[in-house]
Amino acid sequence: MREILKRRRRLLSRRNDKRPELISEALTFATQWQWPVLPGVAPDPQGRARCGCPDPECTVPGAHPFDPGLLAATTDARMVRWWWTNRPDAPIVLATGGQAPCAVSLPAAAAAHALDLLDRRGMRLGPVVASPTRWAVLVRPYSMQQLGELLYAKDFVPGSLRFHGEGGYLALPPSETGHGAVRWERAPLPGSATPWVPDVEAVVDAVVDALTRTGVSAPEL
Repeated sequence: MREILKRRRRLLSRRNDKRPELISEALTFATQWQWPVLPGVAPDPQGRARCGCPDPECTVPGAHPFDPGLLAATTDARMVRWWWTNRPDAPIVLATGGQAPCAVSLPAAAAAHALDLLDRRGMRLGPVVASPTRWAVLVRPYSMQQLGELLYAKDFVPGSLRFHGEGGYLALPPSETGHGAVRWERAPLPGSATPWVPDVEAVVDAVVDALTRTGVSAPEL
């Protein structure tokens, strides 16, 4: 009986340790950086690779908004605090575009290789969000017209690239999703103001060039 009680205390301690971290990070994004956020739907506790939403074939389990919907994303500290007080394990979802950064994402293996090449070329990158399956490079907000013109000018764009623009979303660290933990591969400088992010043109040009010139495989995921 004593051993069972000790185990319960350890589990409660882990939950309590996680709660302030998520609240703190969500408040930093919302109030210091003015990035609108909202809680994502949690992974299904009966199967981590499944989502808690009604879609049995959800491709981003636990990493998307559901209730509330994306339009509820806010920078209001009281709302953010209320959400994560009531849902302490909820993933932190960023509503991309508008006053928040957008993102360009690609499969993790290809992303790691591409970032290594870009580092060797001396290209400056901002924060990079990593999950076990995909990495996302944060970029300045762009319009659909701007993105369309950029892609139209390319001879080839890998189909595995995804663009998180206005009306899109992205799970932020330290969220736990059905695919695993979300972390910073390139973290914002601690204590800094709103993180610097590059233009989408620079990132797309560099990533496409790195993938095509080196023949790195970037499968659809």
